Amino acid sequence: MKKRVAVGLSGGVDSSVSALLLKEKGYDVIGITLKLSSVDSCDSDIQVCCSTKDILDAKRVASFLGIEHFVVDWQDLFQEKVIDYFVEEYRKGNTPNPCSICNRDVKTGKLAQYAKVVLNADFLATGHYIRLEDTENGKVIKRGKDKSKDQSYFLALVHKEILDILKFPLGDFTKEEVREIAKKYKIPVSQKKESFEICFTAGKSPAEYLMENRLYDFKEGDIVHISGKKLGKHKGLPNYTIGQRRGIGVSWHRPLYVLDKNEEKNVIVVGEDKDILTDTVKTKDINFFVPIEKWKNISVQGRYRQKPEKVKEFYYKNDTLEIKLEKPNVRYAPGQILAVYEEDRLLAGGIIV
Repeated sequence: MKKRVAVGLSGGVDSSVSALLLKEKGYDVIGITLKLSSVDSCDSDIQVCCSTKDILDAKRVASFLGIEHFVVDWQDLFQEKVIDYFVEEYRKGNTPNPCSICNRDVKTGKLAQYAKVVLNADFLATGHYIRLEDTENGKVIKRGKDKSKDQSYFLALVHKEILDILKFPLGDFTKEEVREIAKKYKIPVSQKKESFEICFTAGKSPAEYLMENRLYDFKEGDIVHISGKKLGKHKGLPNYTIGQRRGIGVSWHRPLYVLDKNEEKNVIVVGEDKDILTDTVKTKDINFFVPIEKWKNISVQGRYRQKPEKVKEFYYKNDTLEIKLEKPNVRYAPGQILAVYEEDRLLAGGIIV
């Protein structure tokens, strides 16, 4: 019998081509689309996923490919696991990464289990630009061929046991190649723009989303230089993130960076370039793909669009991983994801504290 693959159809080009490639390989392909929000539409220049239009686009693609299509309403689950987490982290003064949490708890991890148990699928496939590799430590995630599109960073929290039932058909393709395949086969969404925004904010910044939905009490507070001198007022902590340089709203004789956000005192601490650098980063809630005793020559990435930083030393105790970098780097924002790599292999991921 053919192996059955459920493809997470988002209504975009990447997931549509993933379904096409798997069908061409002879798999029994079905499509599954998640309804995660009540967003109906967005401005034409703003592309987000999970809107009602995206569900309709996914239905069009499934019909075009001649595959079964299922829509699952997980709005309550998404609210609990992702949006509530997002809001709570901002209330703590952190800068969360909702996409990584969503991949772990909803779109990839939870969906893989649902596809297997409810839809009798052998695998779940997604349109992520990453690869899987069989090693002596079992399956591990590797960066995709297209380094400009590599999305392994966002999968750093997905539990290792899920990897055996995941497939990533686009790992060995570039984005341009995927576009060409979509055009060649005349897939209905071949010209659709990519989504870059946080899906549930509908194109708004996190601060705008929190303010418009009255999810955070925006209070003015002091902006204080690391020396103790008050420089001005901030417009609410969610408007700022660690490492930010532009838009702080105060002047100084040298460029300033956000060093810290103190939720308890409602204060933002700023400093100069020498103050923003650190050679230490700590993470909690570590998700291991490869046991730590087998790590060597590792690097870390604490932002999606960041060049990996080489690691000098690392320590793990009481579920906290402490990393010493070879060279000081701009400090990372608490709440973001720290991904640990050995060359292209993803070894672990955790939440920065």
